[in-house]
Amino acid sequence: MSNYLKRLVAPESWHIPKKVQKFVMKTAPGPHNAGALPVGVWLREHVVLAQNASEVRKILHQRDIIVNGRACRNPQMGLGVFDIVSIPKLGKHYRIQLDMRGNLVAVEISAESAKTRLCKVQNKTTVRGGKVQLNLAFGANILADNTYKAKDSIVVTLGDGEDRFRIVDHFPFTEGNVATIVGGKHSGKVGRIVEIIKTASSVPNRVILTDDSTGTRFETIEEYVFMVGRSAIAPELEALA
Repeated sequence: MSNYLKRLVAPESWHIPKKVQKFVMKTAPGPHNAGALPVGVWLREHVVLAQNASEVRKILHQRDIIVNGRACRNPQMGLGVFDIVSIPKLGKHYRIQLDMRGNLVAVEISAESAKTRLCKVQNKTTVRGGKVQLNLAFGANILADNTYKAKDSIVVTLGDGEDRFRIVDHFPFTEGNVATIVGGKHSGKVGRIVEIIKTASSVPNRVILTDDSTGTRFETIEEYVFMVGRSAIAPELEALA
């Protein structure tokens, strides 16, 4: 199976030129879906630290790219919403976000903000010993207490050893709290949840939000809602506003 795909059919969210070359690197299976942006494409097309695939491999071989606290060695590894990418030699740190057009963009953040990552709780299960396991949207699993619910967001540390994936903050999926939209026509918007409309069918639950800056309301489905704060956006995520 090929490791490349034609640029003309590459996801629009990658925001790359379509006709400069015929092929582009494909996303490998991993923590995000096939629409995630490969690290190699990000290095070549977005931050322009490499001119070709060979240079990308050399950069990764030197362990110069840190994704969510771990050195990335696979150029096809996908970057998704709220992943943290650090380049220690340059002293640069980025958070992957969606802009208002649904494109994946890298927003430069401080070294302090790069020590934690915002995660969405996909669901939770009970494992051996009666412990609660939180299954996060980007593939990680952590043990926690029963305080957290599906669709909540948590902030975890990206350190090493016992300090990795320690929960330091929690944003419940509930009315009055602040969320950003990560899909659909309202992608990139930030708003306060006004109402959660549950439907007793296979139709997704609907969520109505209001934009505090303009006072306008908009509606999306539950799947696209990503909690980012309580009474306001969490300080480390203010670049979303």
